[in-house]
Amino acid sequence: MSPSSEKFSIDKELSWLSFNERVLQEAADSSVPLVERVRFLGIYSSNMDEFFRVRVAAVRRSMLLSSLQEGRNISKHLMAKIQTKVVLLQERFDAIYSELMRELARRNIYLINEQQLSDFHSQWLRAYFRDHLKRHIAPLIIHNNTDLIKHINDNSTYLVVCLFTPEKKQYALVEVPTKNVERFVQLPAEKSKLKKHLILLDNIIRHCVDELFAPFFEYDHIEAYSMKFTRDAEFNLTDELEQSQLEKLTIGLKQRLTAEPVRLAYDREMPEHMLAMLTTHLKISNTECIIPGGRYHSFKDFIGFPNPGRKHLVNKKIDALDCAIFKHFPNKFDAIQHRDILVHYPYHKFSHFTELVRQAAYDPKVRFIKLNIYRVAKKSRIIQSLIDAVKNGKQVTAIIELRARFDEMNNIEWSRELAEAGVTVHHGIPSLKVHSKLCLIGREEQNGLQLYGHVGSGNFNESTAKIYTDVSLFTANQEICSEIDQVFEFIQHPYKRFDFKHLIVSPVNVRPELERLIDAEIAQANIGKKAAITLKLNNLVDEVLIQKLYQASAAGVKIKLLIRGMCCLLSEIPGISDNISVYSIVDRFLEHSRIMLFYAGGENKLFLCSADWMSRNIDNRVEVSAPVYDPALKAVLMDILALQFADNTKARIINKEQSNVYKPRGNKRKVQSQMAVYQYLITAEKKFQQQLISATSTENGVIGVPS
Repeated sequence: MSPSSEKFSIDKELSWLSFNERVLQEAADSSVPLVERVRFLGIYSSNMDEFFRVRVAAVRRSMLLSSLQEGRNISKHLMAKIQTKVVLLQERFDAIYSELMRELARRNIYLINEQQLSDFHSQWLRAYFRDHLKRHIAPLIIHNNTDLIKHINDNSTYLVVCLFTPEKKQYALVEVPTKNVERFVQLPAEKSKLKKHLILLDNIIRHCVDELFAPFFEYDHIEAYSMKFTRDAEFNLTDELEQSQLEKLTIGLKQRLTAEPVRLAYDREMPEHMLAMLTTHLKISNTECIIPGGRYHSFKDFIGFPNPGRKHLVNKKIDALDCAIFKHFPNKFDAIQHRDILVHYPYHKFSHFTELVRQAAYDPKVRFIKLNIYRVAKKSRIIQSLIDAVKNGKQVTAIIELRARFDEMNNIEWSRELAEAGVTVHHGIPSLKVHSKLCLIGREEQNGLQLYGHVGSGNFNESTAKIYTDVSLFTANQEICSEIDQVFEFIQHPYKRFDFKHLIVSPVNVRPELERLIDAEIAQANIGKKAAITLKLNNLVDEVLIQKLYQASAAGVKIKLLIRGMCCLLSEIPGISDNISVYSIVDRFLEHSRIMLFYAGGENKLFLCSADWMSRNIDNRVEVSAPVYDPALKAVLMDILALQFADNTKARIINKEQSNVYKPRGNKRKVQSQMAVYQYLITAEKKFQQQLISATSTENGVIGVPS
């Protein structure tokens, strides 16, 4: 049976839920420091918020379209599977949360609610409420004609309040503020300094809710239950030609504020009359939108759960490494001119890149800087360096992607700030998101204009570079740099034709190049020679490429996949994917780097990429994969891949049951790949440094491969 004759794949939405279940496994893992386990609950919750806003919303839109057409509504069946899985995960989440609260209590850390307050803490909290919290709260009083959809904020936590009198019930909503106050409040020590008490804002408001309403309403008693409302994150951009892309996006963001509901999460203890009031005002009639849960719904704030206890309750901090070559040379350009450089985040300092841009901003030899911006930090040093470069007479071009989901407003503001400073700002191609991670610097040197390029797998973001694993290539290879320049030219002039010999660029040449690389492995396997493909990606979803991998497996190509998130490919199907193994690593850092390795008859063609194997990345975005030519750098990346596939601590096997079983350790030594990679890079940097010192004292010294 051929792969194409039957569907050998899993729905991407169900695969995504399987990924988030792996995040939940981290919260349940007793080997993870306790406070970090609580924070994983926050990561899980944040992920689930986005899942509903983006993926469930898309399925609901598909359901609506299917209902208007004849035939089987496949989306409806998928939604039923999603609903079943979400409810099971919610039950698992609640059980883990309860267990973690007990574990914290064993260590004298108590997350208490308003019913567990002592008199001392009760009085302290009322004073805290009056002095610090009340000013940020303005209840929304609900009447029959109140348009809740218009006034409610997406993904905020609300307390639904009911004021009871014998004659009627008066409802109100209280939004839990988080912008100007901390979500968790540590209470002062009362009798024993050993005991640490924390309380959520939600419960402070519950405790003091009468202070909000008693001065203005008469009632016999008052009740409050939590809820959270999630909207469809998609929005339509008008096609009016006279509007700029920035104007169209601004209109689209306003549409998001009143978009269709996709989830109402509520306290399962909420009385029926209150739930009925909410569903009526929010116009929710489909049961798949309604998710019962515990008392708290904005668990994403638990990402910042404080540690009032001992240091061992959180991960031991690792110190980011200096890159020996960058450190050895007086400026970044001399280092890159010496040889290609790979930097691995978060193990290396991100300041190597920010310092490159900072130096370029005032180096008298620099003529221009070009940069892609998809997501940057809130307080971005890179943005400031671009502005400084303009002040110093440099020509600066910034390609800012306005449609980076949930960063749209930030990027609109960066666009305005940079344009006002004199930076040439482009917003890319209307039909294609610009997701590549490129920087190009032109420098006038003795032999003329010299180009310095950067291609990476991650954003130019100082914040995420501390928690995402990514790879950056710095190169002065003029052929590669010239092609980077062509990508910038393509973004500004997509109607022109470009010929890329080194870079693989979406959507220009990526499909034929990937198919050519896979076909080359198939050809080797067909004549009985060694053939292998190793891929590290965030997501593997594209049906055409999955079929191509099935074809390679059937031919005998050995395929190893490390997929963090969605993987629609099914491994170990007889005759289809016998030669494919799939693993996923979820650990303290988010695995974000994308690497492709093709055996190529022993040549080992290796690429670092900005793109996942998803149709959107292949066909509807500007993405760039760059080859790694330097033998020493290639050896380092291959060693790192080997360490990751050797992981027997945080690696899960991705099978057709999506059961997330851990890779068995057997009698082998424990390998936790993220820490193993860190230790490997420490050793590698020491060896590089020794070789640099030796090369400095020896004419024509050559840096070798660290063993």
